[in-house]
Amino acid sequence: MAAVGLSNVAQAADPAKGPCPYGGDPYKNYNCLDAYLGSDFFSRFINYYRLEWGHDAAPADPKAPPSRRADWPGTPQTIPPYPFTEWPYGGSTALGVTRPSSVDSPLMVALGNTAAGSWMNDNHIQVYGWVNAGGNLSSNTVRGGNVPAAYDYNPNTVQLDQAVLYIERLPDTVQKDHIDWGFRLAPIYGENYRYTTAFGLWSNQLLNQNKNYGYDMPMAYGEVFIPQIAEGLLLRFGRYISIPDIEAQLAPNNYMYTHSMTYTFDNYTNTGIQATLAANKNWMFQLGVSVGSDTMPWNYKATIANPAPNPLFPGATMPKDPGAVPSVTAGVRWTSDSGNDSIYVVGDALNSGTWGYNNLQWYGLTAYHKFNDQWHISFETYNLHQNNVLNANNPAAVAAFAAGGTPFSPQYLPFNAPGLAFCNSTTVFSCTASVQTYVAYLSYKASALDNISYRVEYYDDKQGQRTGTKTAYFETGIGWQHWFSPQIEIRPEVTYYRSLNANAFNGNANLGIPASKNFALVGAADIIIHF
Repeated sequence: MAAVGLSNVAQAADPAKGPCPYGGDPYKNYNCLDAYLGSDFFSRFINYYRLEWGHDAAPADPKAPPSRRADWPGTPQTIPPYPFTEWPYGGSTALGVTRPSSVDSPLMVALGNTAAGSWMNDNHIQVYGWVNAGGNLSSNTVRGGNVPAAYDYNPNTVQLDQAVLYIERLPDTVQKDHIDWGFRLAPIYGENYRYTTAFGLWSNQLLNQNKNYGYDMPMAYGEVFIPQIAEGLLLRFGRYISIPDIEAQLAPNNYMYTHSMTYTFDNYTNTGIQATLAANKNWMFQLGVSVGSDTMPWNYKATIANPAPNPLFPGATMPKDPGAVPSVTAGVRWTSDSGNDSIYVVGDALNSGTWGYNNLQWYGLTAYHKFNDQWHISFETYNLHQNNVLNANNPAAVAAFAAGGTPFSPQYLPFNAPGLAFCNSTTVFSCTASVQTYVAYLSYKASALDNISYRVEYYDDKQGQRTGTKTAYFETGIGWQHWFSPQIEIRPEVTYYRSLNANAFNGNANLGIPASKNFALVGAADIIIHF
């Protein structure tokens, strides 16, 4: 990376090649861009990294159309140093602020003067992505012992977190004169597949083999944008990231390398249709239908044999996933005229709430406030629950589980199956398991390329169904997000976790190793290289 930076300085300093030499500065004269990049694919690819080194944005094209509606709330943040420009919301391409082919990508620039690249540009299709690798030093020692901390499952390791490729067309949501469309396919490979897996889609990797590395497709959807309805209606259909959340599975969308427990034990994806309506510049409404959370449509009404009928599953057969049922998601979001404040209230994937693969009945909100150009705060709280969760404190229930009497018994899912509940009574066969959580990020913009984020969190797993231990947790950490350019960033951090009522760390339920510690101290760092 240092060589790229020095080479950039050396070439930019060469005045011998005319007014737009190969080393000319497109930041001063945008017309010099093609001359700077060169003509062949590899020169253009490398030289684009070289061009952006040390800058916080790509050179601005003076002929580019406006990137947001003139009367829309102001842009609260920038990339870099933050992972987003708009306050995050899910289920929709950002309304009023999205132009086709607007992603800054070295790969697309390199392809720009090829036949394939010209065709993609003409059709507003982009192909881009990133490689994300990281490592950690931890007070935990056993494999998987960092759990319930995440996304650094294994302590004291270096790993490929995720390699991601986006193939997409962004709809134009700035204009208001024609219906537009889009799509996204997002294959992922790496350790982080365990945090995106949906039951029934390549899930054997996690649930039957517990592979350290795996693949998934957390996003595969199409979109239609209809600007003539109010300030715009966007319909998304397919598999998409669940709403709302400050964080996301995809590495560049987060303040820090690791994730809060609030996000780790949340819904991940829905498969269905989500409608997002901008009623006006301040108010947005959402309504969607999905087949539960983190499960596939073909699990709906699918059954498997039940070798051990019991009060919870009394028949000779039982649902493959009781949570794979029609579910409703609804949300409302308010944003101030300045864009400095936003509140987003959501009920996600709501149905009867019976114990399913990840059938979480999610009620909560996210809120954001920008104090000034240097400081802002992000806050999230939610309550989630599942009903009829098998009681780990009831011997008959445990015996039925061991005998194969539930869809999540080890005969069906030997690894990473949904947890049981440690109910308050030993006499009930099942009970409702719930979580209450609060997380906040306080972020400081130290420079155009540096963000420092402090995270504090309280997570109360009231029946232990989510983390495997009936306890509340306190977690706090601080991270530094440094960008060398819009394409390369690093995120070192230090995080401390404490389970308040029982040991919850340095164990591995998949290996039969009980937790032996009530705290974890983890130092971690990762690098994201975009392409």
